[in-house]
Amino acid sequence: MKPEPIKFDQTPPRPKVPAHPVWPTLGAKKKSALIRRIKDLLHANHAILVAHYYVDGDLQELAEATGGCVADSLEMARYGAATDAETIVVCGVRFMGETAKILNPEKRILMPDLGATCSLDEGCPADLFSAFCDQHPDRRVVVYANTSAAVKARADWMVTSGIALPIVRHLHEQGEKILWAPDKHLGRYVQQQTGADMLLWDGSCVVHEEFKGFALERLRRLHPDAATLVHPESPEDVLRQADVIGSTTRLIEAVTKMPNKEFIVATDDGIFWKMRQLAPGKKLFSAPTAGAGATCESCAHCPWMAMNALQNLEQVLIEGHNEIEVDETIRERAVLAIKRMLDFATEHGISGALPRN
Repeated sequence: MKPEPIKFDQTPPRPKVPAHPVWPTLGAKKKSALIRRIKDLLHANHAILVAHYYVDGDLQELAEATGGCVADSLEMARYGAATDAETIVVCGVRFMGETAKILNPEKRILMPDLGATCSLDEGCPADLFSAFCDQHPDRRVVVYANTSAAVKARADWMVTSGIALPIVRHLHEQGEKILWAPDKHLGRYVQQQTGADMLLWDGSCVVHEEFKGFALERLRRLHPDAATLVHPESPEDVLRQADVIGSTTRLIEAVTKMPNKEFIVATDDGIFWKMRQLAPGKKLFSAPTAGAGATCESCAHCPWMAMNALQNLEQVLIEGHNEIEVDETIRERAVLAIKRMLDFATEHGISGALPRN
């Protein structure tokens, strides 16, 4: 069964993609001193650092060194709910900070830059999405984590890429029809794998949308022994060439466990820091995008994730600004969809965490 096309009389807005920020290069001594100051500030603020696999490697390294968390969005959500820290500093994009606040309303949630959003979030405005849902009241609403708190508040379930398949399969077995948002590529993949009746929102990730099937095919011919690892937000002609399709955690596990010496990776290249940490002998290639310069909006790295840096992390800890706030009425509705996912993950033993070394 093919997914039905979006049935809505307004085209969702195309997000304006910012230029990649250019951070000043830090010498070894300056960087070391900056990291020491941030560690002291984290301690003084009773704060913990939570970082996504797509942010700069320095931030991932710092999160691990200070007892924080480096993970995909499923484990970030779980970690935020479990930590007893008074302040959670989220290095990622805004929906991750909002999710932390939804699950921890009593805690202070800070982000290095509140402008660090997401093309999927921006392309699914709450008012248009709510109207879309109203047109299809017979469908169970399942939204991807990459959405605003207000969109989550309209949903029955929130899912991440690591748990979307089992949850949708469960709903399908219960006889539910599904309204899915916002990523159409992930939605199409989930529908094909589960056979569920799914109506898809017309959204896509600015990073994964740019991976090109024809260029990937050429690169694979140049590296015939390389395994191809693809995030399911990628277009269908890219997914068809994958040896492994999965969440960020699943792709990292593949690099560490598969015998191949070379890997072509179709996801944000921020993931390479963790892959190289866990599999230093492996050679990694970014899957091809549209090209360089004006023809490439992301070039395999999210410009919003790139807004996180050591410099503005220090500043937010000094000034205490960039605090995430979520309206309580919205929070009370959104937390139901998130906790439904977390409870399902616990019940079925699903984790977004990598094994501890």
